[in-house]
Amino acid sequence: MNPFLEEQMLLTRRQFFGDNAIRLGGVSLAMLAARSTAAGFTSPAKAGNTAVHPPLPGFPHFAPRAKSVIYLHMNGGPSQLDTWDYKPKLSEYFDKELPDSIRMGQRITTMTSGQSRLPVAPSAFSFSRYGQCGTWASELLPFTGAMVDDIAVVRSVHTNAINHDPACTFVTTGSEVPGKPSIGAWLAYGLGSESNNLPAFVVLTPRWTSKNAAQALFTRMWSSGFLPSRYTGVALRSVGDPVLYIDNPAGVDSRHRRAMLDTLGELNARSFAKFGDPETQTRIAQYEMAFRMQSSVPELVDLTGESQATLDMYGPEVLKPGTFAASALLARRMVERGVRAVQILHRGWDQHGSLPSEIRHQCYDTDQASAALLKDLKQRGLLDSTLVVWGGEFGRTVYSQGTLTKENYGRDHHPRNFCMWMAGGGIKGGMVYGETDDFSYNIIDKPCHVNDLNATILHCMGVDHERFSYKFQGLDQRLTGVEPQHVLEELLA
Repeated sequence: MNPFLEEQMLLTRRQFFGDNAIRLGGVSLAMLAARSTAAGFTSPAKAGNTAVHPPLPGFPHFAPRAKSVIYLHMNGGPSQLDTWDYKPKLSEYFDKELPDSIRMGQRITTMTSGQSRLPVAPSAFSFSRYGQCGTWASELLPFTGAMVDDIAVVRSVHTNAINHDPACTFVTTGSEVPGKPSIGAWLAYGLGSESNNLPAFVVLTPRWTSKNAAQALFTRMWSSGFLPSRYTGVALRSVGDPVLYIDNPAGVDSRHRRAMLDTLGELNARSFAKFGDPETQTRIAQYEMAFRMQSSVPELVDLTGESQATLDMYGPEVLKPGTFAASALLARRMVERGVRAVQILHRGWDQHGSLPSEIRHQCYDTDQASAALLKDLKQRGLLDSTLVVWGGEFGRTVYSQGTLTKENYGRDHHPRNFCMWMAGGGIKGGMVYGETDDFSYNIIDKPCHVNDLNATILHCMGVDHERFSYKFQGLDQRLTGVEPQHVLEELLA
């Protein structure tokens, strides 16, 4: 008995027609595969100019402003109070108890719920107005501050989760429940990619300078979830070969590898024609992409062709593999080559103690390179077609975790409000969206849910988030969930 065929025969009419988009697509592909088998298998390499990553029919829904997304995820939760949310009145409240009228009984984590006091900790850093727009930014961010006329700072982002794992899952997949596709996977699935030699979705996980232990990164943050696995982000390694086994084994040249893949592709095509399992198509595509990456990835990571002016712009760490600066430059090179989504996950921002010293390290890693990425894209005429997003999974509390002094403090998790910024394709620069109270504890104007931000990202890419769904477990699943979300129209250029 074949379990897969048994499952097909036991399908009800309702199940069949409810899933017809996938099923009928599988039938069509099976017919094509059968024909190619009968006539002699043609590998993707011999198929002419056929797109390796085609978009879904009807996508994009409308003319996009951005073709690519670079998502800079600051894992651990950067303190909005010490970066983008300037609160000058807090100096009057140093070491005073957080007023009950501000906290309003809101939940806090077990890491500070046992403290006898919740003393207010003003930022140890000075703030200045930057650019013609006059956006406030911390002294920690002089390079990014200089680019605020191209940036929309959202001060009123809020999330449902108060701990790292569900919050990271939420901000990258639109849900606290594991198993959902990440935003990069959704984009790769719906819009495909213009590159035939690189994956549609690429992930980089640079090292960090802070001495703090970092939260673990789970592959669900770039997984395809219930979408076909070919849309999972491809993680490039920061040490050694960027992709394992990128080189052929000794005694095997490209000609032999090509012949092997053609034969393997023919066997997989026959398997698909017989069983109709869509993951067989994924294997064919992945083997072919792996072959193409043998030549495209070494060229991608070779920075010798970059000008000295460009390298200097990204900072002294840019030629050290695995740094955030090197990753940012690689991100620009990827979108130049047609990659749809690039995600950079920088760890070490979970600063429950010694925040003033530790956050300096994190901003040293990321500030110059983030600004250089924007400037580099702009100089090359790519910023208008590339959406850049920066932010963490939640913010930090105004009250100190642990001992408070003028020079030292820690901050606990704070999901009620935090800051993110967006720049580039479709976004109006030089603006601030949303406002918080004098303690950066509650939103008082223009709240922005995490999935409002995701809806806005999709909109910039030409996708209507309400029409972009995938049937799974009886639901029309969406990146933005089933609850009403809205595009942040004020951010749009």
